[in-house]
Amino acid sequence: MSNTTSTSGKVPATLTTFIAFDFGLKRTGVAVGNRVMGTAQAQGSIHAQGDARFAYIAQRLKEWQPDGIVIGVPYHPDGTAHENTVRAQKFGRQLHGRFGLPVFEVDERYSTTEAIASGAKDADAASACIILEQFLRSLV
Repeated sequence: MSNTTSTSGKVPATLTTFIAFDFGLKRTGVAVGNRVMGTAQAQGSIHAQGDARFAYIAQRLKEWQPDGIVIGVPYHPDGTAHENTVRAQKFGRQLHGRFGLPVFEVDERYSTTEAIASGAKDADAASACIILEQFLRSLV
């Protein structure tokens, strides 16, 4: 399996629990969910930058012990990549390299807009939840 794969890649049925991250330069939203229920729950945001965020991510991974990691990757509305696309993909490679779990990418266009429109108090965590729910729906 490659370091990161899109959701179009086959996700083994043995992977049932997931943690999702909505990567941001200042904040990273977190959500957890499972394949059986097909639901996700927002778990707040990590307010750390650079390598400092990985200590907090390690704590979340230890707490939830997921089988895989899902990351949101932003694109322009027309589907083209931009600077944050590259940053999110690098983040996914770093997660795989540091923690050895499979990382799956989800197109996260409009997830933050949807989270804000829904009135979420923590838009980053709500966005991670939306990303994870989208991923879980793709597994059905």
